[in-house]
Amino acid sequence: MNAALRGAYRLAGAVATRATDVAAHVPGEAKWLRALRGRRGVLARYAAWGATGRDARRPLLWMHAPSVGEGLQAKPVLELVRAERPECQIAYSHYSPSAESLARGFRETGLVDFADYLPWDTPAAARDGLAALAPSALVFAKLDVWPELVDCAAQSGVRLGLISATLSERSGRRSPWGTALLRSAYARLDAVGAVDADDAGRLRELGVPPAAVTVTGDTRCDQVWARAASAPRDGAMLTGLAAAHRPTIVAGSTWPPDERVVLDAWLATRSQMPAARLVLAPHEPTTDRIQALARWAVSHGVVAARLDAAVGDLVSDLVLVDRIGVLGDLYAIADIAYVGGAFHAAGLHSVLEPAAYGVPVIVGPDYAAHRDATHLIAAGAAVSVRDVVSCAAALTAWLADGRARGRAGAAARGVVAAGLGAARRSAALVGRLLDR
Repeated sequence: MNAALRGAYRLAGAVATRATDVAAHVPGEAKWLRALRGRRGVLARYAAWGATGRDARRPLLWMHAPSVGEGLQAKPVLELVRAERPECQIAYSHYSPSAESLARGFRETGLVDFADYLPWDTPAAARDGLAALAPSALVFAKLDVWPELVDCAAQSGVRLGLISATLSERSGRRSPWGTALLRSAYARLDAVGAVDADDAGRLRELGVPPAAVTVTGDTRCDQVWARAASAPRDGAMLTGLAAAHRPTIVAGSTWPPDERVVLDAWLATRSQMPAARLVLAPHEPTTDRIQALARWAVSHGVVAARLDAAVGDLVSDLVLVDRIGVLGDLYAIADIAYVGGAFHAAGLHSVLEPAAYGVPVIVGPDYAAHRDATHLIAAGAAVSVRDVVSCAAALTAWLADGRARGRAGAAARGVVAAGLGAARRSAALVGRLLDR
């Protein structure tokens, strides 16, 4: 990174650090405010755990995963490290406030010893964070690599890695600005496990040393496969919802642009199949969002209920999922899954979760950069829709033809099965970093 760009980057870090203190006095629950508030006092929390919880006689793995999706990619690797290297301590950091509950769960179940926000990427924060945790290896999940933290870690002799690494052709990291900002950080990585050969090639172009890159696959396949196998099908939630014996569409991780399509498409489908039920799980199930969806239901004469009230309820046509953490289980009752994000700038969410259950998938039009969706569509396990008419047609066709739906579901499960083993290969990569 050249001096001018580094100066601008450090200035941005200083502004973010100052904004963390200011945010404590700003009302509201916007995501950016929560991200700022979550970092207030973060370095003191790192130092406190370092003083009371860190055992300097033991190696420590620091795993960073920015949000929930990356955290779930990291999870099967962390589980293997915990099981096979009991002498190793594990610290886990995240960037987004949406990952707070996931990180808390990791800590409460003993999967990790310490979990918190990643401090802002400034030289002082990187130095203090590393001093508190004293890691043997620092490993990033998927793609987020932070220049100041990487530089400071490398200078301290910490081994650096990246797992489930992927870089799309359209990634902003491949732009001139992205390359100028990040190339030196990627060049410091000691070991990178790429999802496939194309990712490996693009990562080398971004600056990763060629000898450091191997293809290990996507650990999400192992994670969603394990979750599907362990879903609490006999639990109250799933048995209560399944008691209705109705054709069920589970629309997960939706944004308002998705909902405008899938809700009207579902209404059109119900004109032919009145028993069809929709379980809708917004990506951000805030009180305002759930209330807006409830008002939509009233205005359209739809019987709606929140998740807890809908369990065991044979009447509700629209189930509103008002909490996070349960979507991965709800796909167990789905006949069809709609996965949100491809009508929205945020990008398509995980299509592998429903695929692991053998559920055919519908996505919006903007999926080209999403490898998993591309593979599912090529296998006949998913379809892309562009509007209400095409979405209603896809819903109706699969609900009406159980054999076609079964073939698509089997193909979906086959795509996930083909990727199994990535977690063990990634854990082996992390183990080599710890050993060295």
